[in-house]
Amino acid sequence: MAIEIRVPSFGESVTSGIVGAWLKKEGDFVESGDALLEIETDKVTAEIPAPSAGVLHPAAEEGAQVNVGQVIGTIDDTAPRPDGKRGSSAARQVSDKAAVAAAKAPAKAEPAGLAPAAKAPGAEPLPLPPSLRRMVREGKISGAAGRIPQGALEKVGASAPGERTTRRPMSTIRRKIAERLLSAQAGAAMLTTFNEVDMSAVMALRKRYQDRFTQKHGIKLGVMSFFVRAAVGALRAVPQINARIDGADVVENHYYDIGVAISTERGLMVPVLRDADRMSLAEIESAIAGFAEKARSGKIALTDLEGGVFTITNGGVFGSMLSTPILNPPQSGILGMHAITERPVAVDGRVEIRPMMYLALTYDHRLVDGREAVTFLVRIKEFIEQPGSALLGL
Repeated sequence: MAIEIRVPSFGESVTSGIVGAWLKKEGDFVESGDALLEIETDKVTAEIPAPSAGVLHPAAEEGAQVNVGQVIGTIDDTAPRPDGKRGSSAARQVSDKAAVAAAKAPAKAEPAGLAPAAKAPGAEPLPLPPSLRRMVREGKISGAAGRIPQGALEKVGASAPGERTTRRPMSTIRRKIAERLLSAQAGAAMLTTFNEVDMSAVMALRKRYQDRFTQKHGIKLGVMSFFVRAAVGALRAVPQINARIDGADVVENHYYDIGVAISTERGLMVPVLRDADRMSLAEIESAIAGFAEKARSGKIALTDLEGGVFTITNGGVFGSMLSTPILNPPQSGILGMHAITERPVAVDGRVEIRPMMYLALTYDHRLVDGREAVTFLVRIKEFIEQPGSALLGL
């Protein structure tokens, strides 16, 4: 019996995706639950599991656009299991080892149209990346051992030694990010206001309680949890920023789902902390760490990214001193954090060296005036510079 493999639903706002890579090939015997392929949507990349054990017959090529519910392959669940194997994993491991061994083989005369495998100066050729190992298994790479067709290099965005440029298709997520950034700039009257905050108090708290905090909660106390809590307090004080424009209406939110931007190889993702006003510092730190791991391993779910009333992004982790973040539609505000640097500042009539951070608030000027924006940043500043009184509700 042929068991159909269909594109699953990724959420109401996602109706299609791109077949990124088949992780199993035609004729492989797969076990139920084995990851068969990756599908890229405009928000996430998801692995599609096998609905049953049997022999795989793909019906959609890599790079093809597919719709939710579309049949992209079948599994013959009547096929006998291969003797001495547990699915196709054993054959895959053998092929992977063969690919790596081929990459390390001594160089020979190169046939026309072939390029040498990537090689570090003074080192043996590097192991092939997963995408090229898959091509070895599928027989798409031929010729002398350790040699890769130039077309294969172009397909995965690599380049042969001596090449001056590399061309590769933009990923679905990257295209969507580009579209959203342009849409945000065209659809809102964005304005950015700035302030600076003295991080001395937060850094002192972290230093004093870090060991106890880590021992009790199993995670380190970072700075982002303080800013999430500060943002909640500021949104309560300035409800205009916790609102959005919907046609001719203003929709004011009475909840605090805060998005935290996370950078990944696939692009920027903004998972959402649901009801952040009810979360402790430890719960915030744990949730952010969990999202980061899921995002960077490609396991994040669409539901993790949906919604959100306000976004925080931290360019400081990359060394940014100052920037103007772009709104995450339909939100009306986004807070940009930056690098903490020691600078001379005036304190009670004298100059002191303090760890300072620049803050940037980009907001939709159609809904938020300068007074509200400045008030919002001042509330953030007050919380960060006096976290004890704020956390105690004083």
